[in-house]
Order: sequence, then C-alpha cells, then structure tokens
Amino acid sequence: MKQFTIIIVCAFLVQLGFTQELEQIPYQDGKQKLVGLMTSNAKQTEIGVLILPAWMGIDQEAKTTALDLQKQGYMAFVADIYGAGNTPGDRQAAATLSSGFKSDYKRYQRRIELAIMEMRKLGVKRIAVIGYCFGGTGALEAARGQLSVEGVVCIHGGLSKDENRVNQPIHCKVLVEHPAADQSVKPEHVTQLIEELEQGQADWQMITYANAKHTFTNPESPDYHPIMAKRAWEHTLMFLEEVLNTPTR
Repeated sequence: MKQFTIIIVCAFLVQLGFTQELEQIPYQDGKQKLVGLMTSNAKQTEIGVLILPAWMGIDQEAKTTALDLQKQGYMAFVADIYGAGNTPGDRQAAATLSSGFKSDYKRYQRRIELAIMEMRKLGVKRIAVIGYCFGGTGALEAARGQLSVEGVVCIHGGLSKDENRVNQPIHCKVLVEHPAADQSVKPEHVTQLIEELEQGQADWQMITYANAKHTFTNPESPDYHPIMAKRAWEHTLMFLEEVLNTPTR
C-alpha cells in the first residue's frame, strides 16, 4: 500500500511538472518566422492573456508570468515580437530593435494581432493583453489599434506616442501600472496619455507605485521592489478578473 501511494504521488508530481512547461508555437508574419510560448492548458479554457515581453525579447519574467497566470486558470501566450533569429544580444541591440517597432507602430500592432490570432485558433474567446517595459508600450498600442481584446495592462511601459498621431477612440479597458521613479517616462508623457485616454472615452485607470523605478516588477533587475511588485501583480489579477471573468452586459 505504501509503495502504491509513493507511485501515485510520483505520478502526480511528474504530471504537475509537465503541466508547468511552456510549449513553443511557431507562426508567421510574411517570411518572418515567429515562435511564441503557450501554456499547457490551451483548449481547456476560453479566457486567455497575451503577454508582451520587455525589450530583450522573451525573458524569464514573461515566462514566469505565463505559468503564474496558468495557475490562476488563464491560458497564457507569450508573443514573439522580434521574430526568430532577432533576439538582441545586449541593451544597445534591444534599444535599436524596440525603437524600430515604436516608430513603425503599425508593424508592432500587426505582430500583436498575429499572436491574438494564434490564441483564437486555440479556442480562446476573451483575451486581455499585459506587457512589461517595451511590451507595456505594446499593450497601449493594442488599445490604440482597437485590436479585439477586452483589456490591456501596461506595466512600467513607455507611455508616449508620436505627437503627429491623432488620438482615436479606445474601446477596451486600460490599466496603467506606472512606477513613480521611472526616469524614462517624463511627466508630460503621463499627462498626454491621460488626455489621450479621456479623448478616446476609454474606461481607464492609472496606478502609481511610490519609490519604484523602471523595471520594479522584475526580480532579476536592480530596480526590483518586492512590495510594489506584489501590489502590481494583485492589481493585474483584479483587472483580469473583471475584464475576462465578468460577463459582458
């Protein structure tokens, strides 16, 4: 009996480990191959979260977030924005790559939309987007581009856009998690985003985290602020519960 119990426990642990793996999902943008990551509960739920990684590409924070969201009952998909063979090797390369997508925002929106389409193929009907840093900018671009999502979460993302771009209606709900000591975001960027959201008649909220620097949610960053990171995660989960689990009236 004892041996049988041990076998059962071991089988459970193996299964648990298996379910926590992320599966590579290849897809295309024209000739550019993209490789996203998907949680193992695909096709088991109709609600999902698209994760847009920071400027270094798919990193550990994005992967950990995907697995944590799976534990909350969400299917998660980590988008490949840069494409196979284009992972930056250093901060300068990351700055160059991310700047290109920020300038060509329609290409950025297209890469996000392609990831959303992959989720739709798997039966996901209600989708939210969350993004970190460069990915936070992408979350706002998903809203600006009126992509078919219920809500977006911008986590220490760049808030500004080209001043020549006209503000458009924003149909999804928007949560901005902004670190107060983020030196990469100017005060006028905050003001301009609020004006944009108001003019777009968006359902929006901005939360500012005291004494938090740019990458305050990333445990691998010197900016990591565990208290504020925990609060930001709880705020993200509250938002996802609202936009994905609350029936539309």
